[in-house]
Amino acid sequence: QVQLVESGGGLVQAGASLRLSCTASGRTVSNYAMAWFRQAPGKEREMTATIGYRGSSTSYADFVKGRFTISKDIAKNTVYLQMNNLQPEDTAVYYCAAKNSFGPRYDYWGQGTQVTVSS
Repeated sequence: QVQLVESGGGLVQAGASLRLSCTASGRTVSNYAMAWFRQAPGKEREMTATIGYRGSSTSYADFVKGRFTISKDIAKNTVYLQMNNLQPEDTAVYYCAAKNSFGPRYDYWGQGTQVTVSS
């Protein structure tokens, strides 16, 4: 099975950018559809962006459209989330997830990386 490790989180000011990385081991990311989720304190985890097996199809939650971009580098076995114009409401723990089935459930998760945006 695949193991996922996120990195790239941190503390930034509103309007700044960050790029999160999710590096996979054990399996190639081309075998998985992948996604970034986030969970803010006291809130449920929510899907932020998804990317297909080969990286050609993507989708975004409305609250990040036009600001965040998900991408997949198969050669580096890594999925990225480029986050621009960050706002305080983007503060959350960001999780990378993977699945290799057609259902909605993601079966493999990283440990998360904290993103904090100050106003």
